[in-house]
Amino acid sequence: MDNAGKEREAVQLMAEAEKRVKASHSFLRGLFGGNTRIEEACEMYTRAANMFKMAKNWSAAGNAFCLAAKLHMQLQSKHDSATSFVDAGNAYKKADPQEAINCLNAAIDIYTDMGRFTIAAKHHITIAEIYETELVDIEKAIAHYEQSADYYKGEESNSSANKCLLKVAAYAAQLEQYQKAIEIYEQVGANTMDNPLLKYSAKDYFFKAALCHFIVDELNAKLALEKYEEMFPAFTDSRECKLLKKLLEAHEEQNSEAYTEAVKEFDSISRLDQWLTTMLLRIKKSIQGDGEGDGDLK
Repeated sequence: MDNAGKEREAVQLMAEAEKRVKASHSFLRGLFGGNTRIEEACEMYTRAANMFKMAKNWSAAGNAFCLAAKLHMQLQSKHDSATSFVDAGNAYKKADPQEAINCLNAAIDIYTDMGRFTIAAKHHITIAEIYETELVDIEKAIAHYEQSADYYKGEESNSSANKCLLKVAAYAAQLEQYQKAIEIYEQVGANTMDNPLLKYSAKDYFFKAALCHFIVDELNAKLALEKYEEMFPAFTDSRECKLLKKLLEAHEEQNSEAYTEAVKEFDSISRLDQWLTTMLLRIKKSIQGDGEGDGDLK
């Protein structure tokens, strides 16, 4: 069956489902077997949604899953309702990001009501990703990552919570909310430095926290660096710590060339990602004589 055929069949199923819903509302039918008709309508809406999916009509698929979700709720089938709302959200993601968020939020409400916080957290991440990539609303993405982290922490899923918090910290720093970023990087660094499997990552978190301090105030960065070395002695021998010391020295001497040279040397071994490049450029712009910020580190 081609896409047009699938779509025609889906439209017929939708009409049949609607008839059953209307029939279930009549008084006598309501007394005798109203629920059976609603169950049949649920099944038809779901089949129609899958047909629309095969025909790549994502909005229609999302709408059909949504109708199924509402009927499942009428039947007190909370889990089935939440599953259908998630299916609706996944279909809408390809056509209408805002509607996808509405459906996923509806699923989250059901899951939290059922005490299923880990699943709710997962769907908050999906919403955060839609805000990141489709709707480009970073403030809202941050809010959903934070909510997800809260739910994961409550369920003792600290590793998953940390992943969400690190996303929050990265965006907070980009939005110049440095104190918020510092607190998260320090917290995650302290949580991971005693874990034999994760302690290697701790140096990255302390490095990022120190860079955020550096953008705000050079003295703060120096004090923070001393604190991190004391907390986590392995940090002292890391390339990140050595770079920070060179950058602090160059900044103190207001030596733009020495600063750039130190960054180049680090980058030749460990490639700088976009976030680190942005932060290092913000610090470089505070060096006198580089006030116009040539926008380059190389």
